[in-house]
Amino acid sequence: MPDSTTVVVRVPATSANLGPGFDSLGLALGLYDEVTAALSGESTQVEVTGEGAGELDLGDGHLVVRAMRAAFGRMGVAQPPGLRLRCHNRIPHARGLGSSSAAICAGLLAARALAGDDSGAAAFPDEEVFALATELEGHPDNVAPCLAGGLTIAWSDQEGIARMVKLTPHAAIRPVAFIPAHRLSTDVARGYLPKDVPHADASANAGRAALLVAAMTMRPETPVLLAATEDRLHQRYRAPAMPQTASLVKRLRAIGVPAVVSGAGPTILAFPTPEAQDSIASEVGNDWHIQPLDVDTDGARVQFPETR
Repeated sequence: MPDSTTVVVRVPATSANLGPGFDSLGLALGLYDEVTAALSGESTQVEVTGEGAGELDLGDGHLVVRAMRAAFGRMGVAQPPGLRLRCHNRIPHARGLGSSSAAICAGLLAARALAGDDSGAAAFPDEEVFALATELEGHPDNVAPCLAGGLTIAWSDQEGIARMVKLTPHAAIRPVAFIPAHRLSTDVARGYLPKDVPHADASANAGRAALLVAAMTMRPETPVLLAATEDRLHQRYRAPAMPQTASLVKRLRAIGVPAVVSGAGPTILAFPTPEAQDSIASEVGNDWHIQPLDVDTDGARVQFPETR
């Protein structure tokens, strides 16, 4: 790929549906996919290393390519004959860590960068990127932290326009992901949700969600985080789709570790104290990959936008 036509985009993993924040709260995590993109006068070619290698479409059906073409269309830019991509994926697929949101955000930002300053950023400002990312993903709570970093509160206004607020979690917040080998489709997990929930559960979640926003932005206190991460809207209903996840969340919370289902699962996100590490190890066993993560505060970034 010639340097003059190449951009590199780094996008973070995310944990949406955070605790009681169903379809609203999301957290950006220090685990990244990296996409190198260039325009091509020939057919589209995609190279994938890491997660998804040997599984993903290597042509125009690849999600990053589809997002790029959607962005070119939204900007009114002529579609290039082809694209060349190198995707180095570290975010596990179908595990509740936002891999599809990362691909969408990477594609939109790569297309904007390749379009150049005149037809790119001017025609496709950040709020439009967020709107199109939400449209392609279906929900704003994963794409918001992927684009902005930190802790985000996302919603749609009365006109259906996606909005977000970004907060910076306290520097002492140290999430740990428990990642299983098996996968779970978001559509399958969402299919377990009931049409209606008891008013008492909705009320409890509203209070816990407000508490979680406060708890994430102050020095972590385990009793507060444990209460703040309690959920009654989605995790127990989805438990039959991921019994191992539900069991481990219950066990971790029973020993005082704030733990939630990440996204639609089956990954678990926990906020343990250093003193709780020994207790966690005995509860988790060997079926899970334990990965301590930083909170990403920057969001998706075009790392090396090249000057034409």
